[in-house]
Amino acid sequence: MNSHDNTGAAPLLSFRLNTVLFAVLAILPLGGCASWDKPVLSVKETSPPELLGANHIDPAMRERILRAVGQDSQERALRDELKQHPDNVDAAIHLTKALLAQERPHEALQVLDNVLVAVPGNLRALNAKGVVLDVEGRHDAAQALYRQALESEPGNQMLHHNLNLSLAFDRKSERNALAQSR
Repeated sequence: MNSHDNTGAAPLLSFRLNTVLFAVLAILPLGGCASWDKPVLSVKETSPPELLGANHIDPAMRERILRAVGQDSQERALRDELKQHPDNVDAAIHLTKALLAQERPHEALQVLDNVLVAVPGNLRALNAKGVVLDVEGRHDAAQALYRQALESEPGNQMLHHNLNLSLAFDRKSERNALAQSR
């Protein structure tokens, strides 16, 4: 899992938007569609945010709706798959991405630790765990995993790239810590 991998971002964003729109539409009262004052249909176009009342939805509520309707079912399906096939690295990585998108890195690490018990030394799982550790700011631990994986496959460009990124993040955080201590 490359730290710059955005292949799942657009479909996930589209899925989230569609889920939120569906939830909002399901909540809107139908009685608000008709009015005694205006018996004729309006031909004026209403923009989607105004039409859906999206401006009035609390962001925290939007997130709860999103999690309740869409992501929970995807997460459940991936967790069920991993219960049946604990060595399914693809399912573990998909679940890890979903958990990271929800800012739940500790759960993502648990998923990866479980899959690494089933398939010890799997390069993709080690790389994914390294990425999660980098997200958490635990660069030393991430670098150790990248190096461990590189021992098995020294020519793996993805691992080299992520190791270099981790080293750069680590230097940046060290400079920031030094600047703050002054």
